Amino acid sequence: MNPITIAAFREHAVALLARAGVPTPEVDAELLIGHVLGLSRGEVQARAITGQQIPADELVPVTEAIERRAAREPLQHITGLAPFRSMELAVGPGVFVPRPETEQVAQFAIDALHAVPTSNPIAVDLGTGSGAIALAMATEVGRATVYAVENSPRAFVWARENRVRVRAENARIVFTDLADALPELNATVDVVISNPPYIPDDAVPRDPEVRLFDPGHALYGGPDGLDVVRQVSVTAQRLLRPGGTLVLEHGELQGAAIASLLAADGWRAIATHPDLLGRDRATTALR
Repeated sequence: MNPITIAAFREHAVALLARAGVPTPEVDAELLIGHVLGLSRGEVQARAITGQQIPADELVPVTEAIERRAAREPLQHITGLAPFRSMELAVGPGVFVPRPETEQVAQFAIDALHAVPTSNPIAVDLGTGSGAIALAMATEVGRATVYAVENSPRAFVWARENRVRVRAENARIVFTDLADALPELNATVDVVISNPPYIPDDAVPRDPEVRLFDPGHALYGGPDGLDVVRQVSVTAQRLLRPGGTLVLEHGELQGAAIASLLAADGWRAIATHPDLLGRDRATTALR
């Protein structure tokens, strides 16, 4: 292939991704070029300005990366990495890619853990997926012991890998079903958090990245989307000590239904919280 400058390739990549409907074509193009060339996004921009070329042996892999993204494969699957709070997690097929809005939801659990007066608070993440929430709690509240529960064999492998990756020695990755999780911790846990599957079965996501690549078991939660939420409520009541905190992530139209569900189950101090765009995103409650 003939030599091509980073600037020219970037222009081509941005146009291709834009035609494919990728929401952030400039960002994704620069990140993918940087991923293949071993450069930061800023370095890609700098080398584009100075007219540097893409090395001949990198032109095929960088072209393939852009074409995969144009097919709407998630950026994180192509790079193999997903940022989450202060961490960079390994992700890929079989595991839900953590979203930026979940970082704010995790903060509720982290704040609740920090507020526990004992020297070794206990937290549980029900349905941990990649381990994002559990590992954020473990790394940001070092005195806590955090249990990450997962029932998908493929996701469980990613969570275990990420525990090693971020060196969260105070995290425990546990393979078990939600209903049977951690009976030895009954009535001793300080914080339970979950980002359960909450999309109704007939509400197919619009984004191809979600619809085609995220695992269905991490997306769909029954006819009204709340089947797993109901089980989380029951399991969390069993695990939490009196006064313990429950944190749930959910869809923007589910706040009222989840508050009603939790009230019927006997939870106290139920509060619905908006995300940074003002959409209902999380509900907290006390045991």
